[in-house]
Amino acid sequence: MNTYQMKLGAHTLDSAPEEAKPLLQAAQKQYGMIPNMYVRMANLPGVLSTYLHGYEAYRKQSGFTPAEQEVVLLTISRENGCEYCVAAHSMVAKMMSRMPQDVLEAVRSGSPIPDTRLQALATFTKAMLDKRGNPTPDDVEPFLKAGFSEDHILGVILAIAVKTLSNYVNHIFHTPVDTAFQPFDWKKPAKAA
Repeated sequence: MNTYQMKLGAHTLDSAPEEAKPLLQAAQKQYGMIPNMYVRMANLPGVLSTYLHGYEAYRKQSGFTPAEQEVVLLTISRENGCEYCVAAHSMVAKMMSRMPQDVLEAVRSGSPIPDTRLQALATFTKAMLDKRGNPTPDDVEPFLKAGFSEDHILGVILAIAVKTLSNYVNHIFHTPVDTAFQPFDWKKPAKAA
């Protein structure tokens, strides 16, 4: 499918709007690089700021373990078809949360996850996306029975908000995957005819 690509360029620290510069500098300091997504979000500093603050809140307040956080973020990105975010979060899942390879591959492919708790989390996350935040009791019950709480539902909602923002930015810019994430490259599956 041929989709629109933004003509706005990727910023550098020098060319970024003043409001975006401290955010980009902080990313440079934290990661030793500025992700390709950030230099595109910098075109509208409010997008970059909203993403970074929401992402930080998700990491600190969702109540999920690091591996659970990645299951949620990868599920959202996979369902939204964001090649950039699936690659980036696959790297984070493998390197930072030490997610087992079989779990990572299952989440990336949308296959059954060989961990019942993580499967319940992925299933619920997908239901929230598919039903636009209107889960049925049949969607929620297995999630709660897996040991999650209603507070975790809010964590999934926060993740959906943050990831939808980044997924859509990456779609409209056709953001190239950073070199650091390329070993985890992922291509959106072709839709069945």
